[in-house]
Amino acid sequence: MSLKGKTLLMSGGSRGIGLAIALRAAADGANIAMLAKTDTPHPRLEGTIHTAADAIRAAGGKALPILGDVRSDEDVAAAATQTVEAFGGIDIVLNNASVIDLSRTLDIAPKKYDLMQDVNTRGTFMLSRAAIPALRDAENPHILSLSPPVNLNPKWLGAHTGYTLAKYGMTLATLGIAAEFASTGIAANTLWPRTTIATAAVQNLLGGDRVMAASRTPEIYADAAYAVLVSPAVERTGQTLIVEDVLEAAGVTDFSVYAAVPGTPDGELFPDIFLD
Repeated sequence: MSLKGKTLLMSGGSRGIGLAIALRAAADGANIAMLAKTDTPHPRLEGTIHTAADAIRAAGGKALPILGDVRSDEDVAAAATQTVEAFGGIDIVLNNASVIDLSRTLDIAPKKYDLMQDVNTRGTFMLSRAAIPALRDAENPHILSLSPPVNLNPKWLGAHTGYTLAKYGMTLATLGIAAEFASTGIAANTLWPRTTIATAAVQNLLGGDRVMAASRTPEIYADAAYAVLVSPAVERTGQTLIVEDVLEAAGVTDFSVYAAVPGTPDGELFPDIFLD
């Protein structure tokens, strides 16, 4: 199967994992609508919605950069409407936008807690909700959220409670939608990696150059997301998927090509959070 002619509506996507997934879809000739805030360059974050749109077009896709905030109900509704008007429908929703703050409970600022809840959990629910009427008319509709399995191990529940709540909220929203709309044929799943991914969040928040060097590239996430999105929606929904498991099931046996530093053995890669 292919994503040629399919329309993907995503939150974020100016850089990192979201952009890698968009470029993988664009290589098939997909249409990519991005609801994102980065209109002008940021001193610590590479890329804007405009540079991302240019990259998508260069990769073979069509791009619709939509300047807006996933926290705004008006922006979310407008993004769904504009996407349908531009491309005739919506086939895929990618809940990519996410805020991370690993502060402990007594240290986290209330505004940052609220921001994570609004972007991660509420944003996932509202963007999916806005697209469901169009997804019902799609041939192979998918919702994919970049969030982890709900792991109740106290190690993860207590490590960074505010962030854990926000990421688990993304997952619960996705699984709830999967159950509620199973009879319509809309697949809703989550996807999470076993190792850290070389992104700005890892560079700036999780360990700098050392952890970046022990990470995998965003392309591993993109290839796994692609495998999910081209699969029949009726065959896989309501699942919390792991990047490496998806690729292994698709026949991938060599993950060395995804190492940020070529030749890094798997055992020396930095494990991501939420997975035991």
